[in-house]
Amino acid sequence: MYGPGAQQASCAQNKDLDKNGRYPREECVRETPDREFEYLCVDDYMRRMIDARALATAFEIGLIDTLSRAEEARADELAKRLGADDRGITFLLGLLAENGVIENRDGAFSLAGGFINALRFRDLMEMKLSLSNFAAHDFLELFSDLVKSPEGFMTKARFPHLFAYDRCFDSSEDDRRVTRQWMRVTTVLTKYESQACMKYHDFGCYERMLDVGGNSGEFALRLCRKHPALRADVFDLPLVCDVGMSHVGDAAEADRIRFVRGNAVTDDLPEDYDLVTFKSMLHDWPDHIARNLVKKGAGALKKGGTMVIFERASTPVIGTPGYSLLPFLVFFHSYRPPEFYVRCMKENGFINISSKIINLEMPFLLVTGVAGAQSLSGKGA
Repeated sequence: MYGPGAQQASCAQNKDLDKNGRYPREECVRETPDREFEYLCVDDYMRRMIDARALATAFEIGLIDTLSRAEEARADELAKRLGADDRGITFLLGLLAENGVIENRDGAFSLAGGFINALRFRDLMEMKLSLSNFAAHDFLELFSDLVKSPEGFMTKARFPHLFAYDRCFDSSEDDRRVTRQWMRVTTVLTKYESQACMKYHDFGCYERMLDVGGNSGEFALRLCRKHPALRADVFDLPLVCDVGMSHVGDAAEADRIRFVRGNAVTDDLPEDYDLVTFKSMLHDWPDHIARNLVKKGAGALKKGGTMVIFERASTPVIGTPGYSLLPFLVFFHSYRPPEFYVRCMKENGFINISSKIINLEMPFLLVTGVAGAQSLSGKGA
């Protein structure tokens, strides 16, 4: 059970009130489904808008860094160090304490142990905070449009335009800046999400991989790092490849990762791979284009090669989603059930098809299949 109902159920089971007559905060708020991956703890600290905004401010004004360096500090000391208003800092500290970010011991504030653990994933935490606070404007102002007319929402909303694929063909400094901005988001997400894909599929038997729409090369990098025999080609738009080469350039695995410039929607894919992957790419496209991309991927495989699709999944809402999911919820029309990709693989002659739902901060689907004889004729439609 998720959302407020889960929190209330947890509280109802705990009869031990604190000295102020309140249930212990840890019991009321940290009720979560079983987690396979530690990094998911970052979402605990941004379940509500006010919690997320307060935490973002704490990062922005240097409060988190200050408390990371000091064992503890009083409110007036923090206000002086940070050049902040006394009452403002007191208010912020109260919000952070209620959210389990800090502890208050008789007026001396320090980072809470659970939050210190979550700071191991600081890049993900700060990225999700920034992304959620950006997406919130569209959700608050345009949710009715999203429900009634997804096309109208996409036209009016600001957040979806962060991912400006149309600006990835030229190499102007402004286009490069915009591309780097959204690629930072996708790279951090892939850094963590790839753990689940690697846990549930054994990539150790492959030698030559094509990652279609592979972005910065982060997914290929993670796989090559774990499997020294693997070589990867990342197929993506020209400017994306330029930024990606810079991203992987200093890695020890860089000589096994090659970037291939092209447009997967309009261009043929290179061939003769024993592994083709689509990681968080197919949902960007309408059904007919997604089907054709799977067909092209099939054509890039050797007979007996494997296709791996790893995407956010379309599933029923269970409980109230947390605030940190806003950036993904605004794209809910784009997510599909695994059966869609299973059908695509069957249409292209794949055998040994399997599908699995993996619960991260939201459900992901993992669909895999082995190329049969039909799969070799997968040139674009």
